[in-house]
Amino acid sequence: MGRLLEALVPARLGVGFRWVLASSWLTNLGDGIVLAAGPLLVASLTEDARLVALGATLQWLPPLLFGLLAGALSDRLDRRRLVIVVNLVRAGVLVLLATAIVTGHVSIGTVLGALFLLGTSEVFADNTASTLVPMLVRRDDLAVANARIQAGFITVNQLAGPPIGAAMFAAASAVPFAAEAVLVVAGAVLVSRLRLPPHGRDRAEAHIGQDIADGVRFAVRHPAVRTLILTIFTFNITYGAAWSVLVLYATRRLGMGEVGFGLLTTVSAAGGLVATLAYGWITRHVSMADLMRIGLVIETLTHVALALTTRPWVALAIMFVFGAHAFVWGTTSITVRQRVVPLPLQGRVNSVNVVGSFGGLVVGSLIGGSIAEHWGVTAPFWFAAAGSALFVVAIWRQLRHIALADASPVVDEGVEADLEEG
Repeated sequence: MGRLLEALVPARLGVGFRWVLASSWLTNLGDGIVLAAGPLLVASLTEDARLVALGATLQWLPPLLFGLLAGALSDRLDRRRLVIVVNLVRAGVLVLLATAIVTGHVSIGTVLGALFLLGTSEVFADNTASTLVPMLVRRDDLAVANARIQAGFITVNQLAGPPIGAAMFAAASAVPFAAEAVLVVAGAVLVSRLRLPPHGRDRAEAHIGQDIADGVRFAVRHPAVRTLILTIFTFNITYGAAWSVLVLYATRRLGMGEVGFGLLTTVSAAGGLVATLAYGWITRHVSMADLMRIGLVIETLTHVALALTTRPWVALAIMFVFGAHAFVWGTTSITVRQRVVPLPLQGRVNSVNVVGSFGGLVVGSLIGGSIAEHWGVTAPFWFAAAGSALFVVAIWRQLRHIALADASPVVDEGVEADLEEG
């Protein structure tokens, strides 16, 4: 058992990181359970497709509304305490929702309100939790640490959580929400065991608007961070356009049915899981900048291949490769940001990335739905392929900033000076 633990979570990463990892896996399992149970609960209370869609919107909206504020607070307050408090708030909302279901007082308004509160609290919890790893792990080990965090997300949030949540909901509709409450509380208890180093000067007397502005200014002026955020925003527009109609693509073009649609996402998660096993080897043999370039090409070709094929097994193979790419891209992006962003700014800069990421998804999903309505279910994939190809050409040379950031942990002196003046 000890040798297995050492292989999965090397001792050099520290005991503190093991507490963070365990907390992340537990809370991600809870999130995965409700990922399936939430829409099922909404659908059980209404047949109005607009309300069902609103349930998803209310979970996507909080990062756009509160992402920058969450980043500022995570840099201003005690990060350990903030994660604990927010997770306890999440648990409280879940308990109230489960109680309403058991007592028969649940309504569609209650559920939608609960989903919005859960999404909001998750923004604050996840943004702050992402700043803990660089406080506990050495710079050279950040890639390995983030790979372990992402492996947990893929395994329990995307693979294990949803089917468990669906099974729990079928048994008793309140059970999955009560289960997540227990898991979230357990995650908070694990974080409470941490002892963190100071992460910057006391910001108690500074205006929070200035804190947010400092984070945005750093993100815009640092070449590597700016490149990463611009890339994720743009590629999430193309990704969001195609994936917004993925369920229609699976059922109408591939003829796979609802189960087949679920299989597409499962296979994608499996590809990510395989990539976790190879990530250490990959990062030893391929530079961060080249990983980004390869990933952009893979994503572009994914859209082309899905637009062309009508065979389910081909689509499944494509999704497996895409899942591996998505894991490598996400882990590499997080690692680069953690290496170049000073600890006092980690939360705020991460929040700018979150806003860019979800902003791209929202814009893309609106475009994808409109394109599919007018030109068919494969049209969004052709749009995504063309847009991705154009952006790859435009951004290719800018990715050299990733190579420079990977080579040196030193923050751009001009950026630091600007921040001090601000």
